[in-house]
Amino acid sequence: MRGWVFFLFHSKVKEIQMDRKKYYITTAIAYTSGKPHIGNTYEAVLADSIARFKRQQGYDVFFQTGTDEHGQKIEMKAEEAGVTCKEFVDQVSGEIKNIWDMMNTSYDKFIRTTDDYHEKQVQKIFKKLYDQGDIYKGHYEGMYCTPCESFFTESQLVDGKCPDCGRPVTPAKEEAYFFKMSKYAQRLIDHINEHPEFIQPVSRKNEMMNNFLLPGLQDLCVSRTSFKWGIPVEFDPKHVVYVWLDALTNYITGIGYNCDGESTEQFKKDWPADLHLIGKDIIRFHTIYWPIFLMALDLPLPKQVFGHPWLLQGDGKMSKSKGNVIYADQLVDFFGVDAVRYFVLHEMPFENDGVITWELMVERLNSELANTLGNLVNRTISMSNKYFDGIVTSTGVAEPVDQDLKAVVLGTKKKAEDKMEELRVADAITEIFSLFKRCNKYIDETMPWALAKDESRKDRLAEVLYNLVEGICMGASLLESFMPETTEKILSQLNAAKRSYEELDHFGLYPSGSKVTERPEILFARLDVKEIIEKVEAMRAAGAAANAPEEENKEEEPVVDIKAKPEVTFDDFMKMQFQVGEIIACGEVKKSKKLLCSQVKIGSQVKQIVSGIKANYKPEDMVGKKVMVLVNLKPAKLAGILSEGMILCAEGPDGELALMTPDKDMPAGAEIC
Repeated sequence: MRGWVFFLFHSKVKEIQMDRKKYYITTAIAYTSGKPHIGNTYEAVLADSIARFKRQQGYDVFFQTGTDEHGQKIEMKAEEAGVTCKEFVDQVSGEIKNIWDMMNTSYDKFIRTTDDYHEKQVQKIFKKLYDQGDIYKGHYEGMYCTPCESFFTESQLVDGKCPDCGRPVTPAKEEAYFFKMSKYAQRLIDHINEHPEFIQPVSRKNEMMNNFLLPGLQDLCVSRTSFKWGIPVEFDPKHVVYVWLDALTNYITGIGYNCDGESTEQFKKDWPADLHLIGKDIIRFHTIYWPIFLMALDLPLPKQVFGHPWLLQGDGKMSKSKGNVIYADQLVDFFGVDAVRYFVLHEMPFENDGVITWELMVERLNSELANTLGNLVNRTISMSNKYFDGIVTSTGVAEPVDQDLKAVVLGTKKKAEDKMEELRVADAITEIFSLFKRCNKYIDETMPWALAKDESRKDRLAEVLYNLVEGICMGASLLESFMPETTEKILSQLNAAKRSYEELDHFGLYPSGSKVTERPEILFARLDVKEIIEKVEAMRAAGAAANAPEEENKEEEPVVDIKAKPEVTFDDFMKMQFQVGEIIACGEVKKSKKLLCSQVKIGSQVKQIVSGIKANYKPEDMVGKKVMVLVNLKPAKLAGILSEGMILCAEGPDGELALMTPDKDMPAGAEIC
């Protein structure tokens, strides 16, 4: 009879596996402007934990991540590094992929927006939208945030700065193609109202509706001409596709979407995405622009977009300028991969920002990982070896306390599942660690050391240890989605197989008579917070020293001596007004080999200034630069064009010119004194 039950059980499992539901999950593709910090890495680990859990449940999961590799910021970074744009993104994309791999993320596809197939489809998509009248040609004039690659109206700015990242914005004016957002706005509003699960958490949905959709959408700029590093518009190659139209389409091109109607079977199976997992700072692009692009392409919308909060340093958002950036590889060097995975997943609330500090990492490792989990596994194995030479046997000698343990162990799967359905990953981990805490309490309740002193209670002692091993096996199997290496280590030491999701409904599947390891491994060693902080400070000092300019053996730089001009009085000098100017537009002066004409923003005014710098600067290189300007120079005509000031430059020994720029980001109009 038991054989028939076994056959029927496994036949049912096989039937379930043959009829698996699909689950397509994506992360936002990481921008290749630099090495990702632990806050960026959190998203990849979060998506991985969801993907692993869905696989454990029996879903046919496809998990896509990758890198976003076009845009003005990357063009500028590559120029600063002295390499081509492609060389720059190859290096950074490789570094990002290595970090994702180091963190044990189980992605199925790593897409790059410089992949040939992606670029070709983006060009086709742009042409299709243009041909059907959704994209038209015009001119853009507004405020632009280079780091976010985003345009804003004056009313959308917060204290005059980018509403997404808080950085300064610059005026921009150029020919561009636009997408008719308003054409689809009401349809999107209706969709959001009819599908309350579409944008999560609810606070993100309210923000998008109240701040953007309900006040009315403006048409969206979808091409640029002021830089070259992007996908050219096929029928108008002086334009490159705006980075968001390029980047967002990765979610469909990566699984085989073809604009000509020849999409792959994978695309037909996996689209629409079940979950787009993104940071809260880019939720507008994913819940307004992306759905509207999809509507225009006559494609279904993703089922859900989740805008997760940020992982902050103890003193605020991580930034290189603050010097408070923490990188995943640094944390792994100190704590190991699974400890870092545990921390970023468990410490991040569902809706509010989480906080990471070195001190908190040590505290969590010592209390939860070393004490609650590591000590439980070690004690159980050690007692099994001490009292039964490592043989774990079920004797059936039960007591009422066993039922409560079994109820907690068997109930954890459903509790974790419910939390994961709501994407409350931190809460799911808490439920699993509650199981381990219940096992620790069970040790205190049953007191195996006392049972061992009474030979007549040997069978009861064996049953207690069997229950502990079984509880740990089930907890470890549930833990795999979040800490896969730790699960493998625990089950290996217990000489146990990982439980299938269906098997987690049954207590007592650990084979009676199995032998645990003779030498239990310490899963997580306790750390001294003082020692860790000392090492962190030494690491930071070494990094600062490595990045400091070398003073020794520095070759003496050449100097330039010029003929002295007559001295001026202080009063004469005070008549001159110097301010910081921001170049918002620049063009060549016709019939002149030397002159450029710049529109320079100085405070709330814009002055036209003609400068003899054409040999050293291209007009497109000038736009966005902050320069020093002599503001009250009497206007004069140069080559027939009025010039209302002077942009200050330094001249080298060979006549080369260099713009005088402030070494810190100063607002346009700041006085130079």
